[in-house]
Amino acid sequence: MTEKFWSKQAIQELVKEHQFQSVEQIQATLKDMFKDVLEATLKAELDTQLDYAPYDHNKETKNSRNGYREKTVHTEYGDLPIKVPRDRLGEFEPVVIKKNQTNVTGIEDQITALYAKGVSTRDIQDHLQGLYGIEISPTLVSNVTNKIMPIIKEWHNRPLQPTYAVVFLDAIHFKVKQDGAIVNKAAYMVIGVDLDGNKDVLGIWIGENESAKFWMSVLNDLKNRGVQDILLVCVDNLTGFSQAISACYPKTDIQKCIVHQIRNSVRYVSYKDLKRVTADLKPIYKAATEEAALLELDRFEETWGEKYPLIVKSWRQNWDELCTFFMYPPELRKLIYTTNMIEGYHRQLRKVTKGKSLFPNDESLLKMLYLATMDVVRKWTGRVQNWGQILLQLTVCYPERVQVR
Repeated sequence: MTEKFWSKQAIQELVKEHQFQSVEQIQATLKDMFKDVLEATLKAELDTQLDYAPYDHNKETKNSRNGYREKTVHTEYGDLPIKVPRDRLGEFEPVVIKKNQTNVTGIEDQITALYAKGVSTRDIQDHLQGLYGIEISPTLVSNVTNKIMPIIKEWHNRPLQPTYAVVFLDAIHFKVKQDGAIVNKAAYMVIGVDLDGNKDVLGIWIGENESAKFWMSVLNDLKNRGVQDILLVCVDNLTGFSQAISACYPKTDIQKCIVHQIRNSVRYVSYKDLKRVTADLKPIYKAATEEAALLELDRFEETWGEKYPLIVKSWRQNWDELCTFFMYPPELRKLIYTTNMIEGYHRQLRKVTKGKSLFPNDESLLKMLYLATMDVVRKWTGRVQNWGQILLQLTVCYPERVQVR
């Protein structure tokens, strides 16, 4: 419950005394009052620490008051020059405004919040200048946001659940300045759904262009943080991805993303055939069983195999990991046959990063992705839809690896 420090009577007396004629007059008065309250609070803090009243000659301490020093602090009302009381022995440690503190507005929190929304450094400067009359430098923005790096490190090293029902792996690409050149970097993302049906971002790793080798290091990192078992992994069609997963989690079933497979299939299809090809692919992944899906793939080959042999070859080569979802009931199929969950997460990240065509370094990219991720995760308050039914199905599919509590 919020405590009221001003009674209605006190406010009425204040209005009556000043007879305000404009909002500007009210703000000016509040500014003066805020200055007076700050200075009175600091004096009270020193009185408490010295434990004797001014001009008390019977004091029991060698320390004493020693005048004031002037200090300018940034506030919601603009810059305020205030007098900070001093003690002769230099032992006074103010709590309300600490010795080296010059900001009492929550400006740092605002800088971080704006940065998390993808607001540019220039726009952050303009915002704070217009709102508070405070000038900040790009270096200050960087220094403020750098304070979250230890928090990111702690988050990234936190222990994880021993078992995850489903894990989604995907990467999103950005341009980053490195050694004076502009290079493409991949931000490797992992979303996990635990056995309670809760989803979470397990980590963000910045590396060179997406590779199976780097993904193996990501999976080993998950293992080092306590992930002993993953029932299902959903991935795109990156070459070598499956081998990397099997090396780290040999029991894990792999589902390649159907949406990625379709995108790859139609990449070289002529525009006039596009609608017909995509329509003829649909019965394959919408089939009720794997046997029915293979029949539909045969029909597709009869129609398009001669004109587009690479499409048929790709589906047959990847079939073992495209058809995994046929093993499961509809509720679980809907969750795993595409990487929609992580694609949706990526869309949220792109909204934040779309104004940044280039990041000055990996750290800058990681800060923005982490802050945006925290905004996304805060909204993930419920379990995956139909999770109770999905969990029962998982106990049947993996009786030795899933225990209902």
